[in-house]
Amino acid sequence: MISSSRSILYRFLSLYATLYAGFGVQSPYLPILLDNRHLSPETIALALAAGTAMRLTAAPAVARLADHFDAPRAILALCSAAAGLIGLGYLPAQGAWALIALGVVHTAALAPLPPLSDTLALGAAAPTGSGGMSRWKFHYGLLRGCGSAAFVVGLVISGQAIGHFGIAVIVWLNVALLLAASPVALRVPQLLASGGHSRATASQARGVLALLRLPLYRKIVLLAALILGSHAMHDSFAMIRWSRAGISPGTSGILWSLSVAAEVVVFVVVGRPLLDRIGPAGAAVLSAGAGVVRWAVMAETAWLPAVAAIEPLHGLTFALLHLTFMRLLAQCVPRHLEATALTIYGTVGIGIATALLTLACGPIFERFGARGFWAMAALCAAALPLALTLREPMAGSG
Repeated sequence: MISSSRSILYRFLSLYATLYAGFGVQSPYLPILLDNRHLSPETIALALAAGTAMRLTAAPAVARLADHFDAPRAILALCSAAAGLIGLGYLPAQGAWALIALGVVHTAALAPLPPLSDTLALGAAAPTGSGGMSRWKFHYGLLRGCGSAAFVVGLVISGQAIGHFGIAVIVWLNVALLLAASPVALRVPQLLASGGHSRATASQARGVLALLRLPLYRKIVLLAALILGSHAMHDSFAMIRWSRAGISPGTSGILWSLSVAAEVVVFVVVGRPLLDRIGPAGAAVLSAGAGVVRWAVMAETAWLPAVAAIEPLHGLTFALLHLTFMRLLAQCVPRHLEATALTIYGTVGIGIATALLTLACGPIFERFGARGFWAMAALCAAALPLALTLREPMAGSG
């Protein structure tokens, strides 16, 4: 049993490492690639927002397909390979509309990767009342922390490689890692509940409407939209701002890596004990408050020590909140709707807000520059009252 548990853990660690390294080598630097192709801030925002909007259609549709055919592993492998091949299009693409169209298609393949890998991981690692899946002796935070660590490694390597080979190197690195992740995905176990597990009512079987009837699920989605959605300007324009302030790609990569390194600490070491101690409401309030501080500093200065000091707050504004939501989702969502619930959380909850905010960030950044981060701080402040109301569901309440 111990050797089997270790083997399963190593397979998941390999999957998360490969996937998230693939994300890390390209996604933070993609705005710089678009900037180097002479796109304006408004057009860069449109390209990024269009890709985010595609997630609202592609990821839920793919997740429902995975639920229907009980095949998240095979679909994850297929999407990873497709994303790698499509990503090659960034090498020859020129012009706003070609880059926007390519980004939309690429995102359609990328969007299902995190929720499907999370679905498989939660199925193998999340404890259950019957003692079934807790036997594997590892928790989701360890896997997600490994993914964050791999993201950091990819981010730093890519930043250094740009200085030697140019911005196009991010495409080659991303393609190689996503193609490598496809066969890795086929080797992880698929330990999801079968259709006979936990009989659902007729209304629950309708999927999305059933999820939206759950009050706790609605709160989670709304808080995700406010707090996680507030990262839109950072993800879209932080690299461009630092570049225009004279910060090199290598140094910018290290700055960004500080935020993701904080994820690793929270996911693997700090997050679960802290969540156990302060509870969901306390964790959500801490996350929202950290967001107010983080975006306020970003709005006022690009001084390197200040930026280095506030980037690790990402461990609170993202990782702690994500762990909180994962715990609550595991408690309130029917098992046969897990892939759909995770995808809606990641695309509808975060995606709609991020798409709209990213679209708005283009003209805001063009007109106000970094002062636009005050709008992101306001979103986190608005989340504070709702965060105070989060409670774990009573046993048996679903």
